[in-house]
Amino acid sequence: MKRALDLALALPILVVSAPLIAALMVAVRLTSRGPALHRATRVGRTGAVFTMYKLRSMRADASTGSAITARGDQRVTGLGRALRRTRLDELPQLWNVIRGDMSLVGPRPEDPRVVAHYSEGERAVLTVRPGITGPAQLAFRDEDRMLDPRDPEGSYLREVLPRKLAIDQAYVRERSLAGDLAIIARTIASLVRR
Repeated sequence: MKRALDLALALPILVVSAPLIAALMVAVRLTSRGPALHRATRVGRTGAVFTMYKLRSMRADASTGSAITARGDQRVTGLGRALRRTRLDELPQLWNVIRGDMSLVGPRPEDPRVVAHYSEGERAVLTVRPGITGPAQLAFRDEDRMLDPRDPEGSYLREVLPRKLAIDQAYVRERSLAGDLAIIARTIASLVRR
């Protein structure tokens, strides 16, 4: 039933937002060097590695720095800041939902280097498809403010990740279709308030 809901919502949203995505891709290319899309390696359901798509919000050479982005990171472009604030950079992930790599709602997919730090219990979040949104994403929508800019990866692993994983583990235990619809509604409301 969850997969049917994902397809029923993601496909029409992707079709309707395709002109916006195309316009944003052009804007990304015009405002900074490099490709319009960022392809990130992420860990999904059952630990399968997949490519997650986003509109590029950082300089093309940003892969040389930290894997975690703290507030004020100089690698983020001017347009990228707006895309991140509005979450429009995540629109291409609707394609990941249609492909079956992701769900609309679920734990946020992490980089394999981060997943390597999961405890055995925390790996329970890998039993479901990762999501574009979820309870941890809502709780930590401004996580870049919580990170130490001198050590964003270390502060993420020590302070933020364990709290996010606890929320995601609770989601995995208690998930329901009604709960997913409520999370989607809360996500839309949080974006409108921005």
